[in-house]
Amino acid sequence: IRDRYHHRGRQVDGQRKRRKHRNENLESRCILMYEITSGVVSSAQKVVIYGPEGIGKSTFAAQFPDPVFIDTEGSTKKLNIRRFPKPSSWEMLKNEVKEAMNGRLCKTLVIDTFDWAEQLCIETICSAYQKKGIEDFGYGNGYVYEKEEIGKFLNLLQEVVDSGINVVLTAHAQMRKFEQPDELGAYDRWELKLGKKTSSQISPLVKEWADMVLFANYKTYAVAVDKDGKKFKAQGGDRVMYTTHPVSYTHLRAH
Repeated sequence: IRDRYHHRGRQVDGQRKRRKHRNENLESRCILMYEITSGVVSSAQKVVIYGPEGIGKSTFAAQFPDPVFIDTEGSTKKLNIRRFPKPSSWEMLKNEVKEAMNGRLCKTLVIDTFDWAEQLCIETICSAYQKKGIEDFGYGNGYVYEKEEIGKFLNLLQEVVDSGINVVLTAHAQMRKFEQPDELGAYDRWELKLGKKTSSQISPLVKEWADMVLFANYKTYAVAVDKDGKKFKAQGGDRVMYTTHPVSYTHLRAH
């Protein structure tokens, strides 16, 4: 009986050692496969700046560190900045982005504006499929092709960011009707001025890609001009940069 308990005790010890050995191997494999880090990770920034025409989007973007512009619409002639030639095609735009990245030509790459860049994308897609417009594809296929192409372009810009270069996209803004199922009414709000039927897909894609979405607008005040307070006129005109989604640039519309 004593030998039997002694043998069983050796079996238990052996099982414990094997379990301990397996656990140690598992821990070592986890350490080799994954590394957990903590703290703030410094990286280049992805920024979207949109607002109405003439608000100063390009001027603001020029304040970023060592910028180089890709001026898709030729609107930076009055700015003392470094710029690539105005791209005449989607392929030329992508090549300029790659040249800025591979040549380390700047600390910030500015594409001014993205809505004009979108038109280059649409022209290339329509030309490739011999269509006159994006709506000629039928069944919404043209919009699918564009979304895929814009997605690839944003991936290219991510490579630019990963190389340590900030990327700034400017865009015009326009007022759009916005409705929410849990709200009692509808209201107008400023949105990226992209294609009329493509913005519902491309605008969220661009804003989700960005680390920072900034909206620039004029801040005006309604001042009564009669003693009864029934007639008003707008005054002010200060330029304001919004970093959140306040009511100040969402105009309520009652029904």
